[in-house]
Parts: sequence; C-alpha cells; structure tokens
Amino acid sequence: MWTVLSEYYVYFIPYFANLFSPLFIFVAVILFTSRMAYRSEIVAILSAGVSFYRMMVPYLLGSTILAIISLGLNHFIIPKANEQRILFENTYINMPWQFYGRNQHYQIEPGTFIYFDSYSAERMTGYKFALEKFEDGKLKYKLISDHIVYDTTIQKWSVKKYYERTFDGLNEKVVEKEQLDTVFPFQPKDFSQRLKVIETMDYWQLNEFIATEEMRGSDYVDFFRVEKEKRTAMPFAAFILTIIGVSLASRKVRGGIGMHIGLGLLLSFSYILFMQVSQTFAIEGNMNVRLAVWIPNIMYLVLGAVMLYRAPK
Repeated sequence: MWTVLSEYYVYFIPYFANLFSPLFIFVAVILFTSRMAYRSEIVAILSAGVSFYRMMVPYLLGSTILAIISLGLNHFIIPKANEQRILFENTYINMPWQFYGRNQHYQIEPGTFIYFDSYSAERMTGYKFALEKFEDGKLKYKLISDHIVYDTTIQKWSVKKYYERTFDGLNEKVVEKEQLDTVFPFQPKDFSQRLKVIETMDYWQLNEFIATEEMRGSDYVDFFRVEKEKRTAMPFAAFILTIIGVSLASRKVRGGIGMHIGLGLLLSFSYILFMQVSQTFAIEGNMNVRLAVWIPNIMYLVLGAVMLYRAPK
C-alpha cells in the first residue's frame, strides 16, 4: 500500500488535477456567480453603475493566472512527475512491451536510411538489415546483413555476416565480412518505447523528439504533435470556460444554483468530449493537427462571446 501511495498516487493525482483544472475552475465560477445571482447581488452591482464587463475583470484575471500556471505545469513540471507514474505502470500494471515490426523503414540521419525486414524488441535483434547512404540523390554506400544484435555489454550493434557495397559512379566495390561491432545513430529504445513516453518529455525534449520522428518518417508524428498542442490548448480552456460560466450563471433563473450547475456540467463535459473527437480526426484523419486541437476552443470562444453579449447588463 505504501508503495502504491508513494510511487504512484503522489504523481497520479497532480497529473489528473491539472488535466481537469479547466473543469474545476468552471464549476467554481458557476457556484460562486450563481450564488451571487440568487442573492440579487449582481443586480445591485449593475444598479450601482458598475458595468458587467468591469465586474468580469477579477474573473478574467484569476482565470488568466491559473491558465499560465497550468501551462507551466503541462510543459515542464507534470512531465517530470509522469516519469515516475509511467515507470510504475510499466513495472506493475502493463504487460511487458513487445514489438515485432515488419518492413521497418527509417531515416536515421539526413541521407542515411535503414531497413529491417523484421525486428524483435525483446531480443534487440533485427533481421535482414540494410543501411544505405545517399549523396545528391545517388546511392554511395550500402550495407546488407542477415541480422544485427545489440550487445548490451559493449553498447554497440553486432552486425552478423554482412556485405558492404561502395559505389563510385559506374564502379562498384563489394566486400564480404563475418562480423562488425559498431555504433549506429539509433538504439534499441527507439523501437521499444511505448507511445506514452512522450508524456515524460518537457517542452524542449518534445520538440526535439518530434523533429527526430519527422526525419525518420514515423507513422505517429501526428500523435506526438497532438500531445504538444493539447498541452497549450487545455489551459487556454480555463479562460474560455470562465467567460461562459459568468455569462451563464449571472442570470437569475427558476431552479437557482442547481439549474446553473446542471447546464455548466453539460457544457464542460461536451467540451471535453468534443476535444477528444477532434484529436481523433487529427491522428486518424487528414485534418491539420493544430486546427483540430484548437477547434473546440475556437467554437466555445464564439459560444462564450454570444452568451456574454446576451448576459443581463
């Protein structure tokens, strides 16, 4: 029990608290503002000559401060906490990672490509391996091997029974050798990482990781971009939901606070649902990633502007 509490929940709770912080802020705004409306305090404020927009300044200031804090947590603090949370999940919860890729193509450096007919992450072994180097679009060097194995003792790749082909114009040189222990600009972890590993990367690490995956031609680049954009879009939602919450709860209605809370929860959960759907379009479809992630914010900002315009003033 102590291990679960100290190594998992101590990092699990901050992660989800920050993830749902816009919802918590929205509910707080609804509760506070609807109670003011129920006691006719908003009517008194407006009757005293204070404009509705001036009354919103403390709300917007508070939500802006909280959004900035959440932004910093998303990009720099939470990823560090996620390292321990995900390590715990991989150790005690998730099944051992297995990767048996077929026909794997990667660009490991500009102009340098590798190919595996198959790769086993468990054995750290690639079968029917090839490495090609191009200059000005022309093939200059090619290494072909039956299989390569990563030797953890010397931290190098061991290439078994391989051929080296060197091209110089129309001339070609072929050399056959039995074994080569060398360092390649890729490691077994590049093929054995779960996608959730990006949750442990801060802003700068994630940018570097995305650039590397783009160069390699990874199929999951859009998934990584969504994670990056989501870290910025979610905190901004606190600002939008505050506008909606004040505009909604400032009107005194039959049903009182309960009606406001019910409508507020409906709007907030619809926002979360819409955010998940739009992310799916970005990952699985052809929609621009940044546009897909920010569409819910744009639409609910428009909704907030309409509700603000129609709020009692």
